[in-house]
Amino acid sequence: MTNPDWRLFHTRYDLPRPQTADPLIDTLWDLDEWLEEHNVLEGTPYLISPDGRYDIELNEYFILELAASPQDTQRAHASDLKLWLSFLWRSRGRKDWRQATPEDRAAYKQWRTTDPRGPHVDWTTWDREVATVNAFYKWAVAPERKYAERNPIVHRESRIHPDRGRHGSATTPAEASHTGPRGEIVWLTPEMYRMWRDVGLRGYTSLGLPDRSFRGRFATRNATYSDLMIRTGLRLCEQTSLSMFELPRPVPVKANVRTKLPWRIAKYGSGRWVYIPASSLKAVWDYVEEERAEAVEDARDAGVYERIRNPLIITDRTDPFVEIDGQRVTVDQLSHAERRRLLIEGPEGLEPAALWLNERGLPSARSCWQEAFKAANRRCARHQLNLHSHPHALRHSFAVITLEQLWRGHVQDMATMNPGQRRTHQMVFGDPLNWVRIRLGHRSVVTTLRYLHALQELEMETRLALIPDDWEPTAAPTDPTDSASEAMPA
Repeated sequence: MTNPDWRLFHTRYDLPRPQTADPLIDTLWDLDEWLEEHNVLEGTPYLISPDGRYDIELNEYFILELAASPQDTQRAHASDLKLWLSFLWRSRGRKDWRQATPEDRAAYKQWRTTDPRGPHVDWTTWDREVATVNAFYKWAVAPERKYAERNPIVHRESRIHPDRGRHGSATTPAEASHTGPRGEIVWLTPEMYRMWRDVGLRGYTSLGLPDRSFRGRFATRNATYSDLMIRTGLRLCEQTSLSMFELPRPVPVKANVRTKLPWRIAKYGSGRWVYIPASSLKAVWDYVEEERAEAVEDARDAGVYERIRNPLIITDRTDPFVEIDGQRVTVDQLSHAERRRLLIEGPEGLEPAALWLNERGLPSARSCWQEAFKAANRRCARHQLNLHSHPHALRHSFAVITLEQLWRGHVQDMATMNPGQRRTHQMVFGDPLNWVRIRLGHRSVVTTLRYLHALQELEMETRLALIPDDWEPTAAPTDPTDSASEAMPA
């Protein structure tokens, strides 16, 4: 019996050759050459049907249309398409995606959002799924392809003027929730974060005492990783792919030391300066000189680095570059996948160039950190702490806290200035919102604007906290001789 779900895979180079004497395998096995010939990058997603079929037209979408998109975007599109295709196969009589109808989409929406047997996804998730599947069908029905006759997602006229639309279109998917941008974001105050980190990652109790039941082996590494994330606002994919060449040395008497995030590992190519607080930078170097060094030494003794297939080796730390197809390529030009096989040759042997390593001395994966956060949330729940976080919540926390501090200082600086001085101050120091936008790598300040809502809520919470306890009006008279009308306020 076949699995009723489509399966998601990602391309890999340097796969071992099957141990078989079949001449056909020997003839067809040069996969790397075929992938390079068809411009299929390593890590590109592809979908296999429940009956083991590779749909060329379907997977062409990932190879041609999404090849330049961030890996997270590619994975999101592939995952959402997988769910939709699996529904067509399982619940709509193995229907092909090319023949999908609006009735199929209506049934899918009911199952995803309201059916008692369905997953009950929230509107944020559903709207993302609508957007990704709609993008696929718009690509598939384009005149130059005509892989499908129509888009099963029904559209309606957009309320946004076509000239202002994101894609210049006058229509928008009718099945989206259309609830508008979400104002609420998940973020932690500094006190909340420290409690979550100490209990969830470092293995303490809510009273600040060591938890004897804690069995985490990498508490210091994990806490250092999360500290760096909340203090810099880096994305999970960006921070995980950092190399030793992006880690600056501490500078005496400097509160923050900056480093350049390469555009090749920044989402949407948003390479930028990243400011690392001195305390976080010291903690990272402590990890490098202790836990990381120990993991590298153990991996060398086990011969781990000699078994890496097709490594990229840097022979001179002072001039970090590698040779790829006869071309000189510097570290800042290497992609996420290339950095995972990047090694540094030193007097004591090879070591990974990656900053963050797992227990085997190899570059850590994003899934490793996602699981660390989930484990921390489970520990907080066991200690009955209503605290929950994920990597992007730390990025949100950095944005809200930094924006609040910048605005507070900005307002204080301009309070005593005249209009001319304020204009000069604005020209020199800029807008705090735009500064945070640059630090986060947002392409538009509109994306950064949502953090202002969090500040407004913070202001409201502060105002509510200042309401005195005796704010209630004077109680109504209790004298039984008083009439109801007399007790009623005018």
